[in-house]
Amino acid sequence: MKIARILAGSVLVASASTAALAQDEALETPEDRLSYTIGMDIGGSLAEQDMDLDLDLLIEALRASYNGEETLLTEEEALAEREAFMQRRQQQMEAQREEEGTANREAGEAFLAENAERDDVMVTDSGLQYRVIEEGDGASPAAEDQVTVHYKGTLIDGTVFDSSYDRGEPIAIEVDAVIPGWTEGLQLMSEGGKYEFFIPSDLAYGEQGRPGPIGPNSTLIFEVELLEVADSESQE
Repeated sequence: MKIARILAGSVLVASASTAALAQDEALETPEDRLSYTIGMDIGGSLAEQDMDLDLDLLIEALRASYNGEETLLTEEEALAEREAFMQRRQQQMEAQREEEGTANREAGEAFLAENAERDDVMVTDSGLQYRVIEEGDGASPAAEDQVTVHYKGTLIDGTVFDSSYDRGEPIAIEVDAVIPGWTEGLQLMSEGGKYEFFIPSDLAYGEQGRPGPIGPNSTLIFEVELLEVADSESQE
């Protein structure tokens, strides 16, 4: 409860500062300004948590705890309520993630079904779809090879989530150390080639997704330019 007490004291000070501001209509002392600053920080932090809070009760509890007065909840009851809240929040997050995953999967399936009807799109047995932008005339990589590529990755709504072009330099990767859609797709290419891959979620990051814009069950689109193939023997 030490952290809670620190926050309680800080918010109480911020509350007192607000009262002083209302009376004097100015932050005249360093203590006033510091108190108001801490209040802004804590208020902003609480707002980001998306919690329904009764601010009157919050201030009442802060004041009582700060002054060492009797509180409406015991330490044990407060701990139990905190744990119950965390469980509710976890359940809400899981439900939201499941809902997002279902929506992403349905949108991805619809996109791929329509995309597969395009004359310039090929579909492999795994479900990977690809389009040849420019055919290469060099070597084709094997799974154990290392390749140098330029690429851009987008969601089906056009959101760009990664791009070596934006960073200004290509990357070197091992063909069998990336998502399955890439491992399969790269082996279809030749040096100098440029393809567009449409990757179902089960060949990408699946139900887990990735931190950031790649949610669960996301279908991904990659524009990939194969610059160089270095076979496994040349890397030793």
